[in-house]
Amino acid sequence: MDWLEIKIAIPTETVDEASAIANMVVPYGIYIEDYNDLEQGAWEIAHIDLIDEDLLKKDRSTAYIHVYFDPTENPAEAVAFLKERYAAANISCTVETNHVHEQDWANNWKKYFKPLSVGEKLLICPSWETVENPEQRTILSIDPGMAFGTGGHDTTRMVLEAMEPFITPDTAVLDVGCGSGVLSIAALLLGAKNAVGVDIDELAVKMAVENGLQNGLQPPKYTILQGDLVQKISGTYDLVVANIVADAILLLSPAIPAFLKPDATYIVSGILAERGDEVANGLSACGFTVCKRIERGGWVCLVCRKE
Repeated sequence: MDWLEIKIAIPTETVDEASAIANMVVPYGIYIEDYNDLEQGAWEIAHIDLIDEDLLKKDRSTAYIHVYFDPTENPAEAVAFLKERYAAANISCTVETNHVHEQDWANNWKKYFKPLSVGEKLLICPSWETVENPEQRTILSIDPGMAFGTGGHDTTRMVLEAMEPFITPDTAVLDVGCGSGVLSIAALLLGAKNAVGVDIDELAVKMAVENGLQNGLQPPKYTILQGDLVQKISGTYDLVVANIVADAILLLSPAIPAFLKPDATYIVSGILAERGDEVANGLSACGFTVCKRIERGGWVCLVCRKE
C-alpha cells in the first residue's frame, strides 16, 4: 500500500505554530524542512561548516511540513481542517499531495519517535525501544498509529502533567475524545481506579483498545466506547479530561457537570492560545471555575472545578 503525503508550504517565521497545528492532525507522522538557519544548525548538530551547494541554494523564506496519511482515511478532511486552522492563525499556505511507498514510510518515522519523560512519574516509550530508566518512572508503551496521541504533542503533555496530582487509587477517570487512549492509559498506570474513554472515530477506538492491551489493561478497569462526545457515557467521575479542540470543548462542556462527582476536576486542552479566553468564558458560563491555566507552544490547557 502507498501512503499519501501532504506537503504544506508556509512562511519560515511561522514554522513553530504551523507544525503544532499539523501535529493535531497526525502527531506521529510529520517532518519539517526548514533551511532558515542551515549553517548554524549544521555547526551545532554536526560541528561542520561544509554544506552541499544544493542545500545552500534552498529557499530560506519558506518551510515545508510533510504529513502522511493512509489514503483510505479521508485525507481531504484533514486538509480542510489544516487550511481552516492556518487561516484562523493568519498563516498563508499552499498544499500539494504525493504518494510514497509504505516501506519508505516504515523506515523513516521510527527513528524520530523516542522515549519521552512526562511529569514527575511517567515515561512514554515505543515498543521497539529498550530504555534505561534510572528514575524508575512508570513506563507507558505506545506506538504511533492512525489515532491521535503518543504523548509528545504539547496539548497532550499539558494534560498528562496537569492530571498527575489528581490521580489516587480511588480516582475514576473519563476521557472524552480519547484518540489513542494515552490519557486513560496513563491515568491507570499512575494508579487510578478505572478509566472510560470515548471517541467518535472507529479507528481511534480500535487503536485505544489495542494500546490498552499493550499496557496490560482491559475491561472493566479500562473501557473504550465509540460514540459522539458523552452520548454513551453513564455514571460519575473524579476526573474528566478532554484533549480535543476549542469548538468541541464549548459544545461538550454544558453536559459535563452531570458526570462529575463532588470536588471532581475537569481538564481541557487542544485550545489555540488565541481562543483560550473564549473557552474559559464558555466554561464559566457552564458553572466552572478555571483554577489553573497552562500555556505551551501556542496551546492552552485549563484545569477547572465546578462552582
